[in-house]
Amino acid sequence: MAWQLQQAKARFSEFLNQTLKKGPQVVTRRGVETAVLVSIDEWRRLNGSAKPSLKDLLLADQPRFDMPLPRRGKLRSRKPVKFD
Repeated sequence: MAWQLQQAKARFSEFLNQTLKKGPQVVTRRGVETAVLVSIDEWRRLNGSAKPSLKDLLLADQPRFDMPLPRRGKLRSRKPVKFD
């Protein structure tokens, strides 16, 4: 069911009860769907299944991969290849 913003504000208890009984409720503003009220269980389910964005992965504190890197200065240099 879609609720107009003014209706949702004026009858918030009913709006909330309908969410808990029947599931997500849509709020419209000037006839345009603007928001959705969902139960906390539904919110947690949706948040838990969300995958992090590439930005979140790149800026995360934890390592992005498990690849052991050799210590600096411990690698042997290869002799340059001569082309005749």
